[in-house]
Amino acid sequence: MADASMTNAGASAADTIPEIELRKAVIASTIGTTIEWYDFFLYSTAAGLVFGKLYFPQTDTLTATLLSFGTYFVGFLSRPIGAAIFGHYGDRIGRKATLIATLLCMGLATFAIALVPSYAMIGIWGAVLLTLLRVIQGIGVGGEWGGSVLIAMEWSRNKSRGLIASWPQFGVPFGLFLANLAVLVFSALSGGAFLSWGWRVPFLLSLLLVGVGLWVRLGILETPTFRKLLAEHRIERAPVLEVIRKQPREILLSALARMSEQAPFYILTAFVFSYGSGTLKLSRDFVLAAVLVASLISFLTIPLSGHISDRIGRRKMYMIGAVTVALFGFLYFGMLDSMLPWVAFLAIALSLIPHGMQYGPQAALIAEAFTPRLRYSGASLGYQLAAIIAGGPAPLIATALFASYHSGYAIAVYIAACAFVTLIAVWLMPDHTGKDIASEYDHG
Repeated sequence: MADASMTNAGASAADTIPEIELRKAVIASTIGTTIEWYDFFLYSTAAGLVFGKLYFPQTDTLTATLLSFGTYFVGFLSRPIGAAIFGHYGDRIGRKATLIATLLCMGLATFAIALVPSYAMIGIWGAVLLTLLRVIQGIGVGGEWGGSVLIAMEWSRNKSRGLIASWPQFGVPFGLFLANLAVLVFSALSGGAFLSWGWRVPFLLSLLLVGVGLWVRLGILETPTFRKLLAEHRIERAPVLEVIRKQPREILLSALARMSEQAPFYILTAFVFSYGSGTLKLSRDFVLAAVLVASLISFLTIPLSGHISDRIGRRKMYMIGAVTVALFGFLYFGMLDSMLPWVAFLAIALSLIPHGMQYGPQAALIAEAFTPRLRYSGASLGYQLAAIIAGGPAPLIATALFASYHSGYAIAVYIAACAFVTLIAVWLMPDHTGKDIASEYDHG
């Protein structure tokens, strides 16, 4: 009887105060995700503009860029580790407590990056410290996504899950916007001293943002879905191992589904800095401003695409986005290579629209694929494995392709190939649009 009453209490939470708690959950997940991605994207921007010059000054420009993006890549390698660690605790102790831990992990590592001495001061040890802190960043962000999506989505109603789950995704362009804005502001304020101290200030500000994020996240309740799992004693002892055993297909397809979203995104927001300033001779601030506009446009396209997926289905909306990104890659590099500043600005400003068409429905598409008691672990693993096969290597591959072929169209072919892989993967994924996802559906 006690178990039954606990079940009813957990299940009815969303019925008694759904609007209040849903609103708080969406705000908390979006703000927290924004802060974590601000931290992660600061490194992306600095990798393209600063780190090659400060930490690898003894090499030529191309090698320094590759080495800089190499330290950037290790953050992606560590993201699945974070997914496994925090996925385990997210499915065992709850979404809320785990999210607080990821925020602290990410914020403290980002703050410490601001304090890393350059090559001129401690030699190669500067790059070593930078790499270690990037690993910690990756672990933090690897556990963040699954929890932030679930803390919002598991409070939502069946017919609006695409829209609700897209709000934590909104944290990506918002974090990108804030990161580039901070770099742009301190680039202007520091001027010629940007390489000596100007770039460090945005990293220092992370500590202040972490305080805001903690205050917001401490004020939310655990999701009804997890409380129901607790009441029914459905908590797995080793959820990561169990989801690998029970739903390996969904993990693999989730990772492959992200190819056409993840790889182009980091080409368009990280590689573009070295390509724009080095090859096209555009100013640092020009590229920063264009990426800022692109992130502002994403504020609209991500939730709009999530909403449309509630109407036409996750799979259909996602596949439309994948086809769009395959075609846009050729248009993008054609516009950049025109050497006309206003055309290049327009290309960068519009570049994240195809990404938003996929990123909006993506959270619900992936999270819905996993049964509730394994959802944090499964969704996190699938999502973060794409960091290794798509996001992390993308700037490195783009740099190498351009060095070999001296044409942006070679990179566009790579983007189109990623889109082809995505189309096949998404076609094979389950589509739970509008269906009940509170009950177990793996028969475990």
